[in-house]
Amino acid sequence: MKKLILSTLFLFVASVALQAQNFKVIVNEANATTSLSKKEVSEIFLKTKSSWDDGSKIVPVDQTARSATRAEFSQEIHGRNVGAIRSHWQQAAFSGAGTAPAERPSDAEVIAFVKNNPGAVGYISADADVSGVKVVAVN
Repeated sequence: MKKLILSTLFLFVASVALQAQNFKVIVNEANATTSLSKKEVSEIFLKTKSSWDDGSKIVPVDQTARSATRAEFSQEIHGRNVGAIRSHWQQAAFSGAGTAPAERPSDAEVIAFVKNNPGAVGYISADADVSGVKVVAVN
């Protein structure tokens, strides 16, 4: 019985660890937003949601296509890989339907962009220093 309980506990802890996000979604400190659903985050980065609740413009910023953080984010938030998201933006640009979010090559540059733009939202690796920005819970 004791082994069964320990095995069950181990499996639970392992599954929680696997589900932990390897990224944080961040916004400017002045932004009142404290949480977003995965669907809302996806809509923001696919630019189908363009305004915060207060009516101000949302300015998403991606990491570069080679970023491991972007790969995790794309899979977790969009349910698609980076190539599929890039293809989405290529088609949108070709048809005149829109352009991809700006890209920054590092956590530090995403943080700087978000700090300097009140409507900005980005994502950084889970272990990045979040001084000067606010982490938003993603449900």
